[in-house]
Amino acid sequence: MAVSSINPVEFGRIFQSEDFETIYHCTSRDFQQLISLEAFIELATSFNIGVKHYQIEFKTSLLNLNRYIWLDDQKEKAISVSFDKHQQIQSLYVKPFITYPESDKRFTQSTYSMPITEEWFVFWGGANELINYHYAYENQRYAYDLIKIQEGSSYQNTQIQNENFYAFNEEIVAPADGKVVKILDGIKDNIPGEMDTKNPAGNYVIIEHTKKEYSLLAHFKKNSIQVKIGEFVKEGQYIGKCGNSGNSSEPHLHFQVMDSSNLESGKSLRIRFKDGIEPIQGDTILNVPEYKETFDR
Repeated sequence: MAVSSINPVEFGRIFQSEDFETIYHCTSRDFQQLISLEAFIELATSFNIGVKHYQIEFKTSLLNLNRYIWLDDQKEKAISVSFDKHQQIQSLYVKPFITYPESDKRFTQSTYSMPITEEWFVFWGGANELINYHYAYENQRYAYDLIKIQEGSSYQNTQIQNENFYAFNEEIVAPADGKVVKILDGIKDNIPGEMDTKNPAGNYVIIEHTKKEYSLLAHFKKNSIQVKIGEFVKEGQYIGKCGNSGNSSEPHLHFQVMDSSNLESGKSLRIRFKDGIEPIQGDTILNVPEYKETFDR
């Protein structure tokens, strides 16, 4: 059967009807090198047991791919599929759909703005593991990873140097008024594609806000942080520049709010934003800080 594309909206029905051969022939060559048709059919058949139907729960556009996430009728199983512009499947994975309802209700008491200027893109963010890989870990469950993109890409020319990434060297600002309580700086920026697992947050700043809430801004460019421990900052105040330090494969900003300044034992809080909107993966966000001061940088 020579099928090369599939209507994304029809995928859930086709999968539930167990027409797995049709689906497999719509996948990319790279996908087919990872798993044989026979193994794919065996895996998909097992996953389908007990499912009456699938429905689309999320749809996001991510770096020139359209990603659809289906949940089964019991909301216990999830299928994530990414299609290119030709409707060919570039990635497909199935997994249990696990949520944490109690912590999902634990919002920040204070409100925050995204710690950025200009327009950024949510690469990871949201209240489930399929759109936010941080979700599996309580200490960073509601974190965001933000990048900058142009024409569907996070970089220009090649990926071999940080300067080619649109996020690198961009301004990071305070998400709310507060006091700087922790800083780590001086860690070198990674070569894109490499990661420093010994220093997960890389160069970072932690700010204490009202209600004993703490924001973490991570992966700063080496020696770019412009605030000091004990300094009081205003929302929108310049903090430093986006880099690629720590457990980071490309320049981006990691942002979260916690109930403690301890990165290991603190619990991530679901952020209440000032505009009342909760961005998720695939969203483009624009923030114009209330506070703006000119710095010589």
